[in-house]
Parts: sequence; C-alpha cells; structure tokens
Amino acid sequence: MLELEIYAAGVRKLDKILALELEFNSVQGLRYKIDSNHDIVYLELEEAAISISQIRSTFQNLGLNARIVGSVPPALALKGKTERLQRS
Repeated sequence: MLELEIYAAGVRKLDKILALELEFNSVQGLRYKIDSNHDIVYLELEEAAISISQIRSTFQNLGLNARIVGSVPPALALKGKTERLQRS
C-alpha cells in the first residue's frame, strides 16, 4: 500500500474538487480523500499505477501548486531515465 499526502491551496473550491475527481477516478487502484477544510488530498495506491510527476502535473493543470507532505514512497519517486555520457 502506497500512501501520499498532498497540500494544495485552493483545492477546497468545488470546481477543483470535481476536476480532481474526474482525473483520479480514471486511475486504476487509486483511492483518495479530499479534506476541503485544510486543502489536503490523501492518496492511497495498491501499486505504482501513477508516478509522482503525473500527480503533480494533474494538480498543475488545474492551477494548483501541489506540495507533498512527508516523504514520497520509493515506488512513486522519480526514476532517472538518462544515461551518462561517455567521453571519446
């Protein structure tokens, strides 16, 4: 079980809540709860079906600045896909 807590000022607005529901309902195995009194979104995943960058971009597309509370589970952490350049 992967858990993530996100603070996003402004998420308490009804249009933002509805937009997040549309986005998050399409992710398999994702459960979420929006604490509109404190602008906190709690996410639970059975497995890493979505990356941390996808989560952040979802919030950014809605005009919200997502700040992760606590640590990011290693399975969701950004993984480098770059290769080290070789000197010739």
